[in-house]
Order: sequence, then structure tokens, then C-alpha cells
Amino acid sequence: MKTMQKFIFTVGIITFLFSCNNNDEPAPVVPLEATLVEDLAAPNDLIDRTTGQVIEERPFQYFSMEQNAIVNENEDWDLAFKGTTIRVNSAKNVSAAIVTGIFEEITEVPASAVFAKDTATSFAIPTGSGTGWYNYNSATFTVTPIPGRVILVQTTKGNYVKMEILSYYKGNPPVEQIDPRTTPSGHYTFRYILQPNGSTRF
Repeated sequence: MKTMQKFIFTVGIITFLFSCNNNDEPAPVVPLEATLVEDLAAPNDLIDRTTGQVIEERPFQYFSMEQNAIVNENEDWDLAFKGTTIRVNSAKNVSAAIVTGIFEEITEVPASAVFAKDTATSFAIPTGSGTGWYNYNSATFTVTPIPGRVILVQTTKGNYVKMEILSYYKGNPPVEQIDPRTTPSGHYTFRYILQPNGSTRF
């Protein structure tokens, strides 16, 4: 009888240990980390300031948020940058919305966010001072990101991204150190978080 009790007790311990380590346990939630992109060079066309004519037409830079890399136009890019213009890959169902809030505190795609694609007459991420992601100061001739503007993107794979543009100038200099005559513009520094599983939560 003692042998049988010992056997039952041993089996119970093994069963308990196995149940504590089975695959039914929910996997721990791994916090998503922000990716920092520095000095993505996408300068605007070179324009003659006296005539307004384009002297040199420069290309868009195509960026995959899924790959965190510049890619070719015929690949699965999400955003294309040139000057202050940011295009979305509407042909691959990429869409974007601009929301107001603190980057770290936006933990889910807001129900109020209105996603749009580029059209022949408009951009999903609007251009123009104060209408999209930046302000233009006509006194200092500088472009600065609007504080609290966060860009949401649904990528070519249907995943959600939140993105904050930090600087439009090479080296991400402090605003007071920007000299529009000598500081190269069209060099984006931004951070973003990609939710790779299709969830709307970050």
C-alpha cells in the first residue's frame, strides 16, 4: 500500500510540473521597440529661385517600413519621400492617417483615425505648412515637425505603424542651429513602431 501511495504521489508531482510547462500557457508579451531612421536623404528638386524653373529633378526615395530599408520603386515600398512630400503606395493598398497625441502614449490605432490613400489631386499625408506633419517659418525659412503630430500607416502587408518625424535637416540639429543656406534639408530623421501581427495595438 505504501508503495502504491508513493507511486501516486510521484505521478501527481510529474503531472503538476508538466502542466506548469505545457504549451497552453500564454506566451509572454514582448514590448515593441521603436526603430530610429536617421538622415534618410530625399532632397527636393533644385529650383532656380529667380525663375521658379526646375534646374534638377531629383527622385523620390522609396522606403519599406516592413524591411526598414530604402527599396526600388518596383518593390513593396510603403512611403516615398522627396522634399516635404511623403507619398503612400496606394497601388499596394498602403494608407495613412495623421493623429494628434504623444508618440509613447498612442498604444492603439484610434477609432477616430481616418486612413486615406493618395489620389491624383491629394496626398494621404497632406503637404503645406500646418496641414500635415510640418510648419514652415517664412521668417527663418525653416521646416520643423509639428509637435504632437503622429503619422499612422497601414503597410503593404496590412500591418500598422505609428511614426513620428523628428527632423528635416541633416544631422538632426537643434532648431536654433539650422541655417537654411548651409544646413542640408530633405534629410529625414524619424522613429516608428511596427506591429508585425496585424493588431491595432502598439
